[in-house]
Amino acid sequence: MLTKKGKYGLKALVELARLEPGETAFVSEIALRNNIPKKFLDTILLELRNAGTLRSKKGPGGGYSLARPASEIRIGHAIRVLDGPLAPIRCASRTAYEACDDCADPQTCQVRRAMTDVRDAIASILDSMTLEQFVAVPGAAAIVDDEELDKRAG
Repeated sequence: MLTKKGKYGLKALVELARLEPGETAFVSEIALRNNIPKKFLDTILLELRNAGTLRSKKGPGGGYSLARPASEIRIGHAIRVLDGPLAPIRCASRTAYEACDDCADPQTCQVRRAMTDVRDAIASILDSMTLEQFVAVPGAAAIVDDEELDKRAG
């Protein structure tokens, strides 16, 4: 499940993606427009900046902006930066694998196998979605046609 941190981070990225090139936004403006606690947003934007997704500028004309074009920022990457691995359980994670205490054989575990498929499906969608696509349709995170969904579902 996407945490509030991940959700607020995506809202802030959407806000920044809508800026004109060269324009910046202050944390307080983003927080106010999106009903996000400012202190929490400070932490979120700092993490995104440290990950190379955002840049910040101090002083007059300062604020935050995207470090790269929205077409180059993947939603999956942003969520991983803020919320960690996409896998629903640790033993299904590629980047933060941790064996379960109660599992005798992770290779044959049906729960792990199913959650690995879930992880792959989530990653496939989020890693192919750019911030530009995410912002393109107001009120919709992304438009994926039925043929693409069928292809992904196998």
